[in-house]
Amino acid sequence: MVGTGVFTSLGFQVAEIPSIFPLIFLWVVGGIIALCGALTYGELGAAMPRSGGEYHLLSKIYHPIIGFISGWVSVTLGFAAPTALAAIALGKYTEVVFPSVDGTHLAAMVVVVISIIHSYSVRLGSLFQNTATFLKVLLILIFVVAAFFIPAPQNISVLPKWSDIQLIVSPSFAVSLIYVSYAYTGWNAAVYIAGEIKDPGKNLPRSLFTGAAIVLLLYVLLNYIFLYTVPLEDLAGKVEIGFLSAINIFGTTGGKLMSMLIALLLVSTVSAMVFVGPRISMIMGEDMPVLAIFSKKSRNGIPVNALLFQLVVTLLFIYTSSFEQVLIYAAFMLTFFTSLTVFGVFVLRIKMPALPRPYKTWGYPITPAIYILLNVWIMVYVVLERTAETLIGMG
Repeated sequence: MVGTGVFTSLGFQVAEIPSIFPLIFLWVVGGIIALCGALTYGELGAAMPRSGGEYHLLSKIYHPIIGFISGWVSVTLGFAAPTALAAIALGKYTEVVFPSVDGTHLAAMVVVVISIIHSYSVRLGSLFQNTATFLKVLLILIFVVAAFFIPAPQNISVLPKWSDIQLIVSPSFAVSLIYVSYAYTGWNAAVYIAGEIKDPGKNLPRSLFTGAAIVLLLYVLLNYIFLYTVPLEDLAGKVEIGFLSAINIFGTTGGKLMSMLIALLLVSTVSAMVFVGPRISMIMGEDMPVLAIFSKKSRNGIPVNALLFQLVVTLLFIYTSSFEQVLIYAAFMLTFFTSLTVFGVFVLRIKMPALPRPYKTWGYPITPAIYILLNVWIMVYVVLERTAETLIGMG
């Protein structure tokens, strides 16, 4: 879940909201949204434990056609697009250290290599993923601790000002939340492999909530550090914000080294998406004869055709779209379908009151209502302010 967005999206937010408290509050609100979603998904996933994520849940709650559409969105915008974003970010972080490197070609090469690794062995892929994720969390903690020892930090205050209230209720704040929502993408990842989780009624809700809570704390801390170490005007519009912060914390040489570490650890995000994404199209292939080609597995149990399809879509994103464009239309569509899924908890309580529920949503009905209302607010302003990207995502 600790992914690309936290290392790349603050610059876009600063460009629209040049004030410290609203910027930090963005990440708190985003975390609350993720927590509310996780608490709700826990009930749905525990009651209907099967891999497939929104594809499976929406097929059961509403109709197989709705599930199919959401599954297709998950495969393309839910996994291929974030894979492309992580790879593009990796390329940008590498370019600031080695300007002669073509970041786009590097991004494509990384995705191809990782896809080959995951097509070869589940065990090797899992080991690679777990190691990279551990190192990424360790890197964040190093950033946080080291930042408090820099000699000349930015003179910032997280206390709100009267003018901040106007910023928080502005369209810019709502649109900026779409970047934050993307950064929190992955809070529902456990649902995609629910069929492989032992005792999902107990462990799935716990996994969802714990993951979202830990990431909320890490993200708020890390973004505070970015603001604490880099002037706002230097962050505005930049993707490689971790590099800018690292230079101020560790010096030029240390900053370049940390930038390369961030680039390397973004590989774990690529790896996670490459590992999980093909499982969605595999499940769809098992259910739909027309997509049966995606259900084919290698002798090692790997859905190689589904993996190859995701690879092709990812490469198309890398070579045809800008970072911000991909982020917005991917985040918008994912927000729409996760909101539809969360609304499903109300639907199921009415349609299937006798359905065994090993876990029930804590805070129901307020928890899912918060998730839905905040996301509707975000989506309305994204449509109004970023119409072109939204239409691309919907198309």
